[in-house]
Amino acid sequence: MDRLQKIIAASGLTSRRKAEEWILQGRVKVDGQVVTELGVKPRKGALIEVDGKAIAREDKVYYVMDKPKKVLCTLNDEHDRRTVVDLMTDVPQRVFPVGRLDYDTTGVLIMTNDGEFANEIIHPRYHIAKVYEVTINGILKTEEIKQLEQGVVLDDGIKTLPAKLWVTNKDFAHEQTMFELTIQEGRNRQIKRMLEVFGYEVRRLHRRSLGPITVRGLNPGEYRLMKPFEVKQLRRLANEGRLK
Repeated sequence: MDRLQKIIAASGLTSRRKAEEWILQGRVKVDGQVVTELGVKPRKGALIEVDGKAIAREDKVYYVMDKPKKVLCTLNDEHDRRTVVDLMTDVPQRVFPVGRLDYDTTGVLIMTNDGEFANEIIHPRYHIAKVYEVTINGILKTEEIKQLEQGVVLDDGIKTLPAKLWVTNKDFAHEQTMFELTIQEGRNRQIKRMLEVFGYEVRRLHRRSLGPITVRGLNPGEYRLMKPFEVKQLRRLANEGRLK
């Protein structure tokens, strides 16, 4: 039997961590009884409710989207701006984005209703290579490239893991540098913050790949179902890169 928080996450409502918070807050009932302890294993077929509404198990679905600019990675927006969920009008399941790309960042974005899978992909202890195409204002110096590859200390005092950087073009006429940057982490606004260390502003940011997953063949805003082997590949990479 599965633990209560895992069952809630499997329903597509939220991640396991958030489900644990809901349980501790007294928002979950099992067969009419409020449960506030973690680790409870409901019987098969038990009625599980969150905020008075019964949960239903959904088939797990996994999509990859080419996220366009000026679209938010959230379920809804108080200012009625367009979200990635708004683009998926023909998907019956309640999917959510795995991690976030900034409003003006484009590229590979995974959408799913599998909270466990999402946690494996974005949790800090799992490392999956992510390749970005970056354009900055200014000409990147050799010493700065070395520092970025070795890891830099961000504004919160945390040092980034080693990265790989490949310069594709130095445009002296327009004072900008284009390069590919491969990182293992996924900290909030990480690449922009890494470049801010040296006073550069990111003008273009496109996530070309997440592990083996790309948006090849997709136009901005388009999405496709991931193949079962692709989902397995991501899980395998996440567990191979897991910190002990």
